Amino acid sequence: MALRTPQEILELSVSAATRKSSLARRPLLLLTLAMMAGAFIALGGALSIIAGWGFTDVSSTPSLQKLLSGLTFPIGLVLTVILGAELFTGNNAMMMPAYLQGKVSGKDVIINWVAVWSGNFLGALLFAFLLVKLTGTLDASPYRESLITMAQTKASLPWLTTLMRGIGANWLVCLAVWLAMSADSLGGKVTGCWIPVAAFVMLGYEHCVANMFFLPCAIMLGADITASDLWLNLLWATAGNIIGGALFVGCLHAYAHRPLDS
Repeated sequence: MALRTPQEILELSVSAATRKSSLARRPLLLLTLAMMAGAFIALGGALSIIAGWGFTDVSSTPSLQKLLSGLTFPIGLVLTVILGAELFTGNNAMMMPAYLQGKVSGKDVIINWVAVWSGNFLGALLFAFLLVKLTGTLDASPYRESLITMAQTKASLPWLTTLMRGIGANWLVCLAVWLAMSADSLGGKVTGCWIPVAAFVMLGYEHCVANMFFLPCAIMLGADITASDLWLNLLWATAGNIIGGALFVGCLHAYAHRPLDS
């Protein structure tokens, strides 16, 4: 089956954005869809810990750890895209072409982003508490220690590092969403999601929704991370994700693939 052209993907994103903006009139539905996406991304995060950090000495096999984590994490975006959940980072890119074309307002964009970010956080927190903390999924060694080490490293990053890694992460995540929109088949959508997301995980970039799971879950398991550490990480990761998704995918592709007579 032929793939959609970049221009057709752009048109599809505009249609999707107008539907997303209309969800503001149904806040409970919007919150539910956002919580679903937060839980899906958290699921991918938990799997990436199990698959990639199950070594007694990760430092001796760093490439294998990155590879295995990268290959398992993308299930979160696959579930989000296929099942129609609302993901803040994907919406960073999705809303921009429609905004630039005047199909949605700046207020629509902000309402969607704030509501979906909040729902993603709630969904990730619930997954961390109900399906990781209470089930003991990551209690065993070396998973617990590995999660705590990774989360404390994330929380201690300089703000500029977190910001730049956030840009890289959502540039790749939103490219994955764009690739998924190019296909109609399940296999095409899964492949489109999987490869760029695996790349961002292997590169060690910062995704705010993933961190909504990693850091709180590590805190639940005893990590030395303060509330200030958590919120500062989410602040700079979110800012970077907005730049990477809204500017480098949404706006850039809206400009690059606009009608030539416009």
